[in-house]
Amino acid sequence: MKAVLDHVGIAVRDLDEALSFYCDALGLEIDASEEVVAHGVRAHFLGTGGTSLELVEATTDESPIARFVGRRGPGLHHITLRVDDIEQVLVHLKTRGVRLIDERPRPGAGGALGAFVHPSSAQGVLVELK
Repeated sequence: MKAVLDHVGIAVRDLDEALSFYCDALGLEIDASEEVVAHGVRAHFLGTGGTSLELVEATTDESPIARFVGRRGPGLHHITLRVDDIEQVLVHLKTRGVRLIDERPRPGAGGALGAFVHPSSAQGVLVELK
């Protein structure tokens, strides 16, 4: 299994304000149009070269992003690793005793399938597999 860094997710309170900083101040460009994805999340991807930044904002108070920002404030939310066969990787991780948030992939941004590994199994980092 070889994993490659796909993107870094950053939870924000206000997506438009965050875009102003990352695009206007830092000169990054939006990779794709805004998406509203499952679980009450609005997202924009910004190109940074070989990987991307994903800015995510909650659209409902019940969203995992709303809970995250409410507890910790805005900031680094997750890293996403691209793998060749997500189903196979999930089985491999489960047999190794890795705690998974998602035992099966679910639809995510960009039409890709994704699954999250619990931070308790990843040195405190929320890891998304894509």
